[in-house]
Parts: sequence; structure tokens; C-alpha cells
Amino acid sequence: MGLRQKLIDAKVKSVEETLAPELQQSISLDTRPGSQIYLEAEYTARAILETLSEANLTITQLKAPVVVESLKTPDQVVNIELETLLGDKAPILKALRKLPIPAIGEIIDKLESELERAITPLLEGGAKLAGLDLGKDAGGLNSAGYVYIGEDPDSQDGFDVESEDGQRENTTVKLSVEDIEELL
Repeated sequence: MGLRQKLIDAKVKSVEETLAPELQQSISLDTRPGSQIYLEAEYTARAILETLSEANLTITQLKAPVVVESLKTPDQVVNIELETLLGDKAPILKALRKLPIPAIGEIIDKLESELERAITPLLEGGAKLAGLDLGKDAGGLNSAGYVYIGEDPDSQDGFDVESEDGQRENTTVKLSVEDIEELL
């Protein structure tokens, strides 16, 4: 039953209830298309629907998952361990130290000190990790999150909006009293 018919029924009911009991059986109201009651209900319904279409509705409760479409980060400065920078030189120095050459240990110690002095400035922020540029369409981004208005569900596990019942339970839109007053 549409709004127009509900308005017609309300008009008929109000007329019947306000008539004296002895007149209620003798009166027959014309509610056919084109009648005064029908047209009044039609215009009233249109006015109500037009007014509601202009209304600002307020979301008072919403819980929904979020799909992240892309994620970009700037390049990141990376600290490097001394052993990493010495890399393949550490085993060579160790092997040289074992050679039966007089004063080789002293020479290797000085060489290691010079290498460490040269490498040390590179230890903090000595390298850059390229920024991330991931997108869901490229298959490189898998993320989860949620949006809420109202009470925080603490986790996406706290709600399910896959079904119509879940959508109805976790989403509420209201026409606020303040907005109704503006429409009158």
C-alpha cells in the first residue's frame, strides 16, 4: 500500500470517526481516482515525498569494512650494521690474520680500523629502502580495516554487513528533529 492510499484511508477513517454513530452507516465517501479525497491524498503524498527528498538525513550508526585501493609511502632511511658493510671482507681479513707472516695481526688491525672509520658514517641512514607503491588491482595490497559512526566495534570481527540483516543491524539513518523543523 502506497502513501497515497494510506492518506485516503486516514481521511476516510477520520471522517467516519467524527460522524455521529447514526450517520456512519448512511454516508459513503468517494475515493475513486479524480475524486476530491483521491486528489487531496495524491497532492499531499507528493508534497510529503518532495519534502523528504530535500531532507538532510544524519547517519547515527554505521559499521562497514574499508577497502584500501592504493598505498604509497616515501623512501625510508635504513641503518646498516657494521658487519653488513664489511660483508665479504671480514672472512678475508680473518684468513689473512692466520697467515704466518710477522706483524700481520698488527697490519690487519690497522686495516680493520681504517675500514671501520671509513664505513662508520654509513651506519646510520646509510641506505634507502624504496617507498611502497601498492594497489589492490595489481594484487600487491591486502589490507583490512573498518569505518564506524557511533560505538567503536573494536574489530571488524564485531560486525557483519554481508547480509541484509547485518546491514540493517549496523547502519542507521535518521531524520533529525532539527532537520524536520527546517522543512516545515
